[in-house]
Amino acid sequence: MLLLVLVKRLMLITFCSLLLTCTPVPHSQFRVLNTAPEQQSNRINVTNHLRTTPRPADNTQYPIALGDVGPIEPLYAGNNRYPFSCDTVRSGLGQPLVDNQQALGTAVFRENSDGSLSNTVIGYSKDCLVPSTLRYFVVNLNGESEEITDSSSLDKHQFDSNQQLIRLEQGTINRHIYTIAMPIKKTEFNTWRTSSLWNKKLIYQFAGGVGIGFRQGKVNPKKLLQRRFEQLHNGYAVITSSANKTSYTYNMLLAEDTAWRVKKQFEALYGKPIYTVGIGGSGGGLAQYLIAQNSPGLIDAAIPLYSYPDMVSQTIYALDCDLFNTYYHFKSDLANWDNSDKKRAIEGLNNAEIEHKSWFYTPINQFLTGKAFYRPKIYSECVHGYFGLSSLVNNPAQGFLKPLFSQTVNHQTNWSYWQDLALITQAPNAATSAPALWDNQGVQYGLNGLKQGSLSATEFLHLNYHIGGWKAQAEQRPEQLLFFPFVKTPIWLTQWSRHNIYVAGKKPAKRTVANLAAVRQAYRYGQVYLGFNSIPTIDIHHYLEDQLDMHHISTSFATRLRILKQQGHLKNHRIWIADKHYTPLNEAFSVIDKWLSTQQAPDDASDRCFNKSGEIIAQGENVWHGDWNNQPAGACTKHFPIYTNSRIQAGGPFSGSIFKCQRIAVEKAVANGVYAPIDMTPYLAELKRTFPDGVCDYDKPDLGNPFNVISDKSDLPPLKSSQVAKSNGRS
Repeated sequence: MLLLVLVKRLMLITFCSLLLTCTPVPHSQFRVLNTAPEQQSNRINVTNHLRTTPRPADNTQYPIALGDVGPIEPLYAGNNRYPFSCDTVRSGLGQPLVDNQQALGTAVFRENSDGSLSNTVIGYSKDCLVPSTLRYFVVNLNGESEEITDSSSLDKHQFDSNQQLIRLEQGTINRHIYTIAMPIKKTEFNTWRTSSLWNKKLIYQFAGGVGIGFRQGKVNPKKLLQRRFEQLHNGYAVITSSANKTSYTYNMLLAEDTAWRVKKQFEALYGKPIYTVGIGGSGGGLAQYLIAQNSPGLIDAAIPLYSYPDMVSQTIYALDCDLFNTYYHFKSDLANWDNSDKKRAIEGLNNAEIEHKSWFYTPINQFLTGKAFYRPKIYSECVHGYFGLSSLVNNPAQGFLKPLFSQTVNHQTNWSYWQDLALITQAPNAATSAPALWDNQGVQYGLNGLKQGSLSATEFLHLNYHIGGWKAQAEQRPEQLLFFPFVKTPIWLTQWSRHNIYVAGKKPAKRTVANLAAVRQAYRYGQVYLGFNSIPTIDIHHYLEDQLDMHHISTSFATRLRILKQQGHLKNHRIWIADKHYTPLNEAFSVIDKWLSTQQAPDDASDRCFNKSGEIIAQGENVWHGDWNNQPAGACTKHFPIYTNSRIQAGGPFSGSIFKCQRIAVEKAVANGVYAPIDMTPYLAELKRTFPDGVCDYDKPDLGNPFNVISDKSDLPPLKSSQVAKSNGRS
């Protein structure tokens, strides 16, 4: 019966793959045809840390006039990278300007009299530039908006307390689309620099997502206005750029460079704001932490949502996930590991009997590999939160699932998150893919589970013998995928990217060794959050652990530990966690406003947790105590339990930024009580066979941290808050 079902599914897949060839492909009209050569540009030279490095003066003349194009080359973030996919049409800004006739980039078509596009190519665009322009929207308090194109459309609206007219300025800066949103009166329609309703306060909107570079990025004005309609209605102005949305790039140096320029454009038009507060979720949250650390003064306060400390240290445990899933499904008896306690002992993340929407990948892959069919009951955040992440982040051969680039460009390009860091971590003019920062040499997966009795010694040893690591970047191959027409999710025929993971034989499966020089460059160039926190910060999460969402709350406490170890206090850091049905943003803006106005934390700026009705469950200094700081659980922790991750379960620190551990011999680990209360002496030979290079000693600092001189399980450098560059390029 099962065989019949699988045969039918494979027949359906075959039919759909044939049908796909006859199905119009979105984006194909504006596909990048050829890659332009890179032009050398200035990259800031960092010898100590980006935070202590002066930024160059920006000689661009601001404001950028309407009809003109903003600066193309970054001020200090290095070369413009190619290929580069244009999103001006999808952002409602029309086709990009022609900048070459050599078929570099995307085609630009002659427009018909009705505004539609002909089939006649008039040139090509490699940089996706558009002139600055104005757009107008009416937005109501429900967040619904309508674009206004003329005064007659405007006259249909009776402006009152429920409606607000917003003027948007949009164009390109550093090739990315910038947006300035200003609330205006009806009489200010078709004006440029008026701002009678502005309360002199500014919001910088950051946005999240997991993406790699090579895209300009789409800006959705209606979505932006919906997110910030209440603040706009209250007089705030809002600025943003597609370079500050991590769905399009995790190049934090470029994000910072662009953000400064967008803010300069705003200030040239309207003057300096009283303050600038950042807001944004996930990648937009960590961007605030990094920008506040690396370039003080860009934002004066931060409201990170669903945040992580940074992206590079997030990959440390996130890229473990597919190793585990490959082990469960293809390297062991899956039924044995379909156990909540065992999975949590290894992964640290939450799990539950929540069926994955793409559960049928498992029987398809079992059939293709000759494995016996088994349908798991227990799914973890590693499946629900991180499915496909390793391919996107770590595989230079994968490319985009959307057809944004020609096959020629696909084959010529190294695609990965590491490539976003290439200008920092890679030698100039290197032809190979950028080095990976990820490492698991000596990592004892499930060590805490062994010590607590959730894993047997035999299970622990089998897991670590077979788990392996990710193949070298040059050895990785694309996923085997089949696409259904009209369906976004492809069929993964190499589930968990198992073909890119080392396999055991007579020797244990090979582990991955990071490029230490690249890791140290990432530290120096501010890609790792070190814990500098000099501005008011309210870190907000919905509690989503029961949904196995990737935005687990332990990340807020990893960030907090780094702040505490770096600065010795938490004067500027608050954590608010709420039931998923309530979002305390209005309270956060109110608290931040009082905090910045008085230059001291108000009484309502306390750590707290909220129920679904918005009522405060508990608040105060100790409400979030827990395992992360070795304290008895506080009132909020009891209500919203904090989970861990795979590297914490392997004995690592909760702060979570050890890229490359120092190792000790297995014999010494046993003698030092690393496995206590478990006596691993009878398994010494197997331990030595499983870990021939030794095991991680987390009492010693990260080998990749160029600043480290301490050994208290802290992976944080001894830089001081006073060591800030006096010039940040804001002249």
